[in-house]
Amino acid sequence: MMKLESVVYQKGFFYFLAFFLLMLAGFWLTYFTRILDQDNYRMHVHGITLILWCMLIVGQAYFIRIKSYRVHRQVGKLSYILVPLIAFTTVDLYKYRLNELSSLSAGDYLFTASVLIALLTFLIFYGLAIFYKDKPAIHARYMICTIFPMFTAVIDRIIDSYFPFLLPYFPDVDGPVIQVVGLTLADILLVLLCIWDWRSHRRINVFPIVLVIHLLYHFAVLNFYRFEFWKAFSNWFFEL
Repeated sequence: MMKLESVVYQKGFFYFLAFFLLMLAGFWLTYFTRILDQDNYRMHVHGITLILWCMLIVGQAYFIRIKSYRVHRQVGKLSYILVPLIAFTTVDLYKYRLNELSSLSAGDYLFTASVLIALLTFLIFYGLAIFYKDKPAIHARYMICTIFPMFTAVIDRIIDSYFPFLLPYFPDVDGPVIQVVGLTLADILLVLLCIWDWRSHRRINVFPIVLVIHLLYHFAVLNFYRFEFWKAFSNWFFEL
């Protein structure tokens, strides 16, 4: 079995690139082919920040692959600007979308959890990666995990755009809950990474932590819409 560490450093570039291509495919029909038809600048600003983030993590993995560590550190500082922009544009765009509604339904409560808790999970993983920036092995693994909270946004759109015949088979909460695919896929990959990291290096200091956080995010998306505290929070956010 190949050591996880060597795969992260030598092949992480290809995995991040594959995710970037999946993101382009997911948003191709809903955004890129309709780029002039968007009804508000917020969609463009949000899209640009996410594209730049994907380009950044692909580039950073490439710099590690070619052992250009100084460039990696310098370019990484751009994330201090880009990540706050991702957070702001995500919240701003979602709030704009909610303003088109007269009231919130169960599906809106679920989608609010899907958007806002995904963002929170992403920020936690990124924050941990930066906290451990001076410990490359830990930093790299947390940075890899920043893509997992984005799975639902990408995979939801791939299913909706290219496999709509599957939609009737999903649970229904004012519409198909496609999020179960991205959430479950991320859970499975994290379990495999936990096992691989343990068998390669006898380590449990990153992926098990990420798995627990992601499972909490998974639970929140699929269940919080039933809870009064989340309805109250969602309505407060809606009325801001």
